[in-house]
Amino acid sequence: MATFERGNVKIEVDEDGFMAEPEKWNEEVALALASTENVMDMTEAHWKVANYLRNYYQQFGIAPMIRKLCKETGFSLKEIYDLYPSGPAKGACKVAGLPKPTGCV
Repeated sequence: MATFERGNVKIEVDEDGFMAEPEKWNEEVALALASTENVMDMTEAHWKVANYLRNYYQQFGIAPMIRKLCKETGFSLKEIYDLYPSGPAKGACKVAGLPKPTGCV
């Protein structure tokens, strides 16, 4: 595992930059990870997606399918890509502190 450091944040990440220990996630970590995904300002919309992903993961132990993410947040897939340019699986899930998704997020 590699160590990611930005400001006061120091966490273990896998080779793709996903958190090794999702339970250590907090808003400061999210902001630091967002900067690696070309998200320089976490707006209310960014937090809505990240918090939905986080809550879903905590409840079910997996990331939701893209269709469910769009339906539950009210954002189209295009809007999610506008928020997280690398997409819901790579960008949004990383910022939300989820492990790297294995399926179709």
